[in-house]
Amino acid sequence: MTAHQEHVPGGQRAAVPCRPLPDPYTPGHGSADYGVSRYELYLDYRVSTNRLSGHAAITARSHVELATIMLNLAGLRVLKVQLDGQRVQRFSQRGHQLFIVPGRPVPAGSDFSLDIRYEGSPGPLRGNWGEVGWEELTDGVLVAGQPTGAPSWFPCNDHPSQKASFGYTITTEANYRVVCNGVLVSRHAKASRETWVFEQPEPMATYLATVQIGRYDLRPLAFQPHLPAHLPAHRAGTADDGGQRQVPQFVAAPPALMATATAALGRQGQMMETFETCFGPYPFPGYTVVVADDELEIPLEAQSLSVFGPNHLNQQWEAQRLIAHELAHQWFGNSLTATAWADIWLHEGFACYAEWIWSEASGNTTAHQRAQGAWQLLSSQAEDLLVGDPSPELMFDDRVYKRGALALHALRRATGEVLFFEVLRTWTHRYRYGGVTTADFVETANQACLELPGFDARAVLDPWLYQSALPTLP
Repeated sequence: MTAHQEHVPGGQRAAVPCRPLPDPYTPGHGSADYGVSRYELYLDYRVSTNRLSGHAAITARSHVELATIMLNLAGLRVLKVQLDGQRVQRFSQRGHQLFIVPGRPVPAGSDFSLDIRYEGSPGPLRGNWGEVGWEELTDGVLVAGQPTGAPSWFPCNDHPSQKASFGYTITTEANYRVVCNGVLVSRHAKASRETWVFEQPEPMATYLATVQIGRYDLRPLAFQPHLPAHLPAHRAGTADDGGQRQVPQFVAAPPALMATATAALGRQGQMMETFETCFGPYPFPGYTVVVADDELEIPLEAQSLSVFGPNHLNQQWEAQRLIAHELAHQWFGNSLTATAWADIWLHEGFACYAEWIWSEASGNTTAHQRAQGAWQLLSSQAEDLLVGDPSPELMFDDRVYKRGALALHALRRATGEVLFFEVLRTWTHRYRYGGVTTADFVETANQACLELPGFDARAVLDPWLYQSALPTLP
């Protein structure tokens, strides 16, 4: 049975599929008809042959009566499906969708479980953004799911608004290290195979789920405290947990690259301290940087970890800003996740502005000077997108990053230092582990700035987000 053939006894056709979640940026991905609360993924993978045998145990709740349950899965063959412990005879795969037809519809408001067995040779999925998902390295695996790569390796309700907890049990060759989201619970070897168990309890969007496999050593990063005295957030107060804490940080890298990696990441502890002061407590138990043996086009962020190529790690600003950018995504994109891809500036604009905050905090160029440079660059480029709704083709355009950051800089100039960082800390605290919209941010800013007569966050942000012409820099 290929990915496009139906598994329906007696030649019967599957029922009409349930309606997809209506996101024009990623049509056919995600369903609003049910919500997943938990994914348990059991994967047996052979690096040498790129062969995956998968078992997904999914816990969910229906929002409407379900005559058909749609999940996203691409390039892998489903072998067996169970619903609430009972085998389902009718299921079909078409393109990047899996349709499951229960023997009787699942009532609205019901909890249900799916058990899906599948196999194949996973590979990345091609779309508007190039290839995303499961990708073979020279000697290992990298998974970069943004925005639609999750179905390349597990069946899921694939949309950033659909967050769930995850558990991973992954078995592969014993001479490789596995790194996943969350915390390593256990590992055990048997003959030439080794099994790694991870737990990711904080809700996570499917595109952030990841597996990294390589011949990696794992070491803790030395923590270097002491914030520079000129950090602007010092004038705005401290983190809302009452003080700084030492967040465990690790680097997983090939032995030959470990010294280079730890040197390049030498100030990441100060970045963490800076961002906790500016944005509030780090939202996860720890943070791991994986350094692939292969050079990569861009760094990649996932929940509780980031992935860099050796070509991204040095002491120069271009490398250091990327380290800061990916770390900032743990707050903006991972803990707080846009409920629609049109609001991608809530991820990328904030992470870009975090680069400028770190630049200033580390004694480099000030945030305002960075803003001036970004404005000058944008003024020489086409003004043909709306940052607050950039289109699927342009959602990762550099203008979304820089102009989104300028929107925040304009807000900072309008509110002043103290209130601006209060807005950011309130924002990350109020929506911790949840889904967010631009309207939510506007409301948060307005509530935090009630003491400013006549202040209107919408009036400050809209020209940067919803007008194509570049506004004047404040």
